[in-house]
Amino acid sequence: MKTTLNIPESLIKKAMLLAKHKTKTETVVVALQEYIRKKKVEKILTYEGKLQFDDTWEKSRHAR
Repeated sequence: MKTTLNIPESLIKKAMLLAKHKTKTETVVVALQEYIRKKKVEKILTYEGKLQFDDTWEKSRHAR
């Protein structure tokens, strides 16, 4: 999808240098993928200490 974005040139250049990407498009795509991954991890971490698992795989598998 073609989109026009107003991204500060200095920001995109820093990102391109750090990530060693050759194009702005590649840099933005990778940055968005990483942002999505990070948000998913944050969501999973909200469940820390709230989930309980049975001791054995068989017991858990047949618990339903």
